[in-house]
Amino acid sequence: MSVDMQHLAINFIALTDSGEHKAHYRDDLIGNGPAVATLVEQLHLAYNGKPAKGYASFNAEKSDRVVNALADWQAEQSNFLGFAKATTDALVVELSQHQLPETGYLLLAHYRYLASEFLLVCLLGSKDHFELSDQLELATSRHLDIGRMQLAARVDLTEYAVNAAKGNYISFIRGRAGRKVADFFLDFLGCDEGTDARVNSQKVLSSVEEYLGAAEFANEEKTAARRQVFDYCEERAKAGQEVVLAELSAVIDPEQENGFLHYCAEQQLEVAEQFPVEVKELKKLVKFNGAGGGLSLSFDEKLLGERVQYDVKTDTLVIKGTPPNLRDQLQRFTQGYSSFDQS
Repeated sequence: MSVDMQHLAINFIALTDSGEHKAHYRDDLIGNGPAVATLVEQLHLAYNGKPAKGYASFNAEKSDRVVNALADWQAEQSNFLGFAKATTDALVVELSQHQLPETGYLLLAHYRYLASEFLLVCLLGSKDHFELSDQLELATSRHLDIGRMQLAARVDLTEYAVNAAKGNYISFIRGRAGRKVADFFLDFLGCDEGTDARVNSQKVLSSVEEYLGAAEFANEEKTAARRQVFDYCEERAKAGQEVVLAELSAVIDPEQENGFLHYCAEQQLEVAEQFPVEVKELKKLVKFNGAGGGLSLSFDEKLLGERVQYDVKTDTLVIKGTPPNLRDQLQRFTQGYSSFDQS
């Protein structure tokens, strides 16, 4: 996998001693080169790897600063550096209005991946690393903290150009800080949230299960189909692409490629032809897990009915064959630790 890097701009947003946000601008773009291409690829992979994303589209009435700057750049009335400065200015205004203490490096990466063109906007923090020279002299270097990317959004510029009316050409990381941060980033970009990937995923789960039952799949066929559905959706999500219903139909039932497609139409299940999904939600297709009351359990779906038996009436699980490390702990506890060699 590789991305075709086009432009990369980096500006820095800091807090002054009086608590006001101030932008520090780089005078030119980051030059193209292998290291820069690797950085953009890491940003792309880190963003795709975030499990919880929302989807949105521009609303010029909400805020036109970024929308207008993007339109000027795409119309070649300004260059990418000018677009980056205008976007940074818009973020400073939004941070001040929301009275948030967020600071960091604002990266705007324009790149191509597969058949699509993307614009990734992210605010990253940094962390200091320590280095030792051959003479054991200590030095520090500052690194971008890509692993903790939380404030980020990506515009599918290709989809925006050819199918803006559909919406959902902007994705963003929901993050762990709750809706307040997500709302602030949407306000900064001038977006309204659209399709909920989690709801789409739940709809896929229920629709697939309905079809497997209606088509009278055998138990082992159901297990194989669920795994194929999950693998396909996970691959699409990691590539930053939406699930295509026609492709999903062929994955579920290769012998009847349009079987699931026709079933959704006949049952009026309202599954879109193309939609984003949330991989975390789809894991329920292939794995059971839960925790509470001091108990934590997780096992593959294919084990239910074989090594794992569930009695609905008594709400009881019977597990045949425990993992070696758990078995060792249980045996030591029940037989007394002193009876084992502790060496």
